[in-house]
Amino acid sequence: MFEAVTEAMAARMRALEDIDSADRSDGTPHAKRLRQVSPETGRFLAILAAGAPAGNCVEVGTSAGYSALWLSLACRARGDVLVTIDRDPDKMALAEETLRLTGTGDVVRLARGDALEILAGFDDVAFAFVDANRDVLLPCAQLLVDRLVPGGILTADNVISHAHEIPGVVERILADPRLDGVVVPIGSGVLLARRVGERR
Repeated sequence: MFEAVTEAMAARMRALEDIDSADRSDGTPHAKRLRQVSPETGRFLAILAAGAPAGNCVEVGTSAGYSALWLSLACRARGDVLVTIDRDPDKMALAEETLRLTGTGDVVRLARGDALEILAGFDDVAFAFVDANRDVLLPCAQLLVDRLVPGGILTADNVISHAHEIPGVVERILADPRLDGVVVPIGSGVLLARRVGERR
């Protein structure tokens, strides 16, 4: 799968990594930062997505499309399309540029708008990645758990680095009897949960 990273994808990844690194040290306002996952987290998510059961793949929090590039590798291998959701017009413009420069628009679809409203229209979710503002983590996770296929995977970023901003949220998700879950200390901390049993 990773051998499918093209020169254009690698160049765009490096460019976004450089911007993200600069954002964290040059005084860029928090809301304007890319705040994207680390490369190792991107690889981890792609492996998880590639091994997910049949169904839809969705991401909440597109930013400039960095994690979508990693997930596009899994979707191409699966023969699926990733739907990635964001409401920030500036970041969506960057994501559009990312798709254009890398030729990944055939396996990544941008969805502009409120994540909760868009997710409410989904069903049969096989893989979901939530990397959005912490105040929407729990409602997004709750919506997604209801829509996961058996064996479907739910992931969320920043659950270690920003644990103080989401008190009790990870514990509530992990306590859901429909999920087997664990916090993985990779990057900023990834919540990984798998839907168990049959949907009702």
